[in-house]
Amino acid sequence: MKKLLLCSALAVGFGTSAQAQDLMSVYKHLHANPELSLMEVETARYLAARLKAEGFEVTEQFGGTGVVAVMKNGPGKTVMLRADMDALPVKEETGLSFASTVITRDAEGNDWPAMHACGHDIHMTVALGAARELAAKKDQWSGTLIVILQPAEEISQGALAMLGEGLFEKFPRPDYNLALHANSGLEAGYVGIVPGYALANVDSMDITVQGIGGHGAYPHTTKDPVVLAAQMVLAFQAIIAREISPQEPAVITVGSIHGGTKHNIIGEEVKMQLTLRSYSEDVRQQTIEAIKRTANGLAAAYGLPEDKMPIISLRNEYTPSAYNNPDLAETVMAMMKNQIGDDKVVQLDPVMGGEDFGRYGKVEPKIPSLIYWLGAASSEDVAAARSGKKPLPSLHSPFFKPDAATAIPTGVTTMSETAIALFAK
Repeated sequence: MKKLLLCSALAVGFGTSAQAQDLMSVYKHLHANPELSLMEVETARYLAARLKAEGFEVTEQFGGTGVVAVMKNGPGKTVMLRADMDALPVKEETGLSFASTVITRDAEGNDWPAMHACGHDIHMTVALGAARELAAKKDQWSGTLIVILQPAEEISQGALAMLGEGLFEKFPRPDYNLALHANSGLEAGYVGIVPGYALANVDSMDITVQGIGGHGAYPHTTKDPVVLAAQMVLAFQAIIAREISPQEPAVITVGSIHGGTKHNIIGEEVKMQLTLRSYSEDVRQQTIEAIKRTANGLAAAYGLPEDKMPIISLRNEYTPSAYNNPDLAETVMAMMKNQIGDDKVVQLDPVMGGEDFGRYGKVEPKIPSLIYWLGAASSEDVAAARSGKKPLPSLHSPFFKPDAATAIPTGVTTMSETAIALFAK
């Protein structure tokens, strides 16, 4: 009953019950019809039509499948709200009546099951709901509102593409950027704010460890890339332990390693895939250079010739860290406490996950930006997890089943009311 009362109270905050029901239908539609990165054609078309109906001037196919919606309402600040559209190649296992059963094609032409396992369906629904609220409350704010629906967040290409096409040159440049992200470990009805670095730099690195193959019975005639790769895996961890300051968070994960063909054959190469995570750009560059130096140094010590040195490359998937302007974070935290209650707004620690929203704040001159966490776990699931009965599924899990009926109104209320306050600020 308490949960139902909370939902009803928040629903009043962002419109009539009919509007709340319509937003839930939007959410269910988006959830049941996911599209993968760079393929968000129908999702973009569906939401663009709804934003046009609210009176926005809408530009489609910007930065790929991106959508930019602008509402000018007199002089004043410019506030940008951002939501991401892409889903993940995950087969849904939630058992929801509106669960995705979609098999869809990626940009390379491969067919995959697809699911909104990262909450982007919630993000889009909240952005639409907040846009509606602000359109209906034009007498309460003055300025320019921009709502962007971004493609390809999951592969860290969407923000780069929209900025590259001239987002802040062809449309009014924001004074503030605002976004949210569903949090699978935070109870629905709550929001979490992280001042400063909130999410990490993320790099994907490929390393091909070369060797000189031969018979497993005569290892002295070879240069075994498997042994060399094993030494590298351990040595990379020493970079974190002994080269990066203990005051600076950093992670090196060797997520994939493959080499060889048969029990008694020493192969020619081993392929490794790494993810590198940090917050500051200095630590990011230090980690990259240390990996290159360590890999090449070990190969040289192993006696490999110059033409057999490791082949090291960074994929074009870099995600910059998301930095929440501390003053803005403190201001918004106070705003949201007034909106939904002191006990519903919590300060959280930064995480090593990545989110390309950070790109929008890094342009020069820098734009004060904030991405906050929107609780998505049901109170029942949170209680079960606390009692040790059942762990909460993480983001990207096929079992991620958010309490959308509570999370969405919380998101709409906090995002729309915060935007109004920022226009006034």
